Amino acid sequence: MTESAVKVDNLWKVFGPKASTIPGSEYAELSPRELREQTGCVAAVRDMSFEVAPGEVFVVMGLSGSGKSTLVRCLIRLIEPTSGKLEVEGDDVIAMSDSQLREMRRNHVAMVFQHFGLLPHRRVIDNVAYGLEIRGVRKAERQAKAAEVLDLVGLAGNENSYPDQLSGGMQQRVGLGRALAVDPALMLFDEPFSALDPLIRRDMQNEVIRLHHEVGKTMVFITHDLQEALKLGDRILIMRDGKMIQLGTPDEIVAAPADDYVRDFVSDVPRSHVVTLKWVMRPPAADESLDGPVMKPSVVVRDAAREGLASDHPIRVMDNGELLGVVSEDDLIRVIVAEQEGASA
Repeated sequence: MTESAVKVDNLWKVFGPKASTIPGSEYAELSPRELREQTGCVAAVRDMSFEVAPGEVFVVMGLSGSGKSTLVRCLIRLIEPTSGKLEVEGDDVIAMSDSQLREMRRNHVAMVFQHFGLLPHRRVIDNVAYGLEIRGVRKAERQAKAAEVLDLVGLAGNENSYPDQLSGGMQQRVGLGRALAVDPALMLFDEPFSALDPLIRRDMQNEVIRLHHEVGKTMVFITHDLQEALKLGDRILIMRDGKMIQLGTPDEIVAAPADDYVRDFVSDVPRSHVVTLKWVMRPPAADESLDGPVMKPSVVVRDAAREGLASDHPIRVMDNGELLGVVSEDDLIRVIVAEQEGASA
């Protein structure tokens, strides 16, 4: 297995005249407005570098126009990068021929879009099996696989329905099933749930979490919704004007925002639901008891609160037998009170 499912190094995507001259030039440091005024170019992705681990849910988020959808399309060259290096499962995507790209897209990568793109004249089972049909898989085999996947995504019994007979949430499940049926190494999600009603959207987020636990696919998920990013992501990359502003775990993003832009993003997030004991713990005082409950630094404050507040002694934050710090009742209350004050501000 390769060390990285996806590896991006100094990736640029510039639109406009003489776009290839922008990366590495004096223009590369200009603001978006200055770049547009001086060159007529727009840098949708600017000098982006990151890696996605096998089996990771990697979320890219930002406001509209931040470059996140352009970035995810560059990963499989649906949009051609202007410069930089790009590997998927250890293969050099930039160097791939057209036939190699088609092979990668058919057999190794699947995309789930906001617009489901279902074939209206085909039954659900045939929509799910479509990618296998393109591969040339025999009908009996592909329908057996599609039926298996429909059960996985909670659509068993709807095999013979047509897309217009399904709700939006069920249609998106068909889209998920179609992506899973080809057994991809990498799944790319481009704001797949943003058009759904809030309750259906929450159900689909839970479905992605469940499917990830069951099938363990590497997922790159694009969203403009911070709550969705925090819920789904093992790590989150925040973009603005084509640049990476911060890359970290959900608790790092909320507890240690890189700048005011990220701080504003996370200002309404209930900190106790995301921040872990790692960010709250402190060295024990000389007179403090070390007989309290033991918890790992990765435990979320909300999950630690009941036992921590019920104990007469501070929580001992330990990892591999080593005492890293303590969290007292006052420490927990400070997080909860600050969260409530922020919500009422």
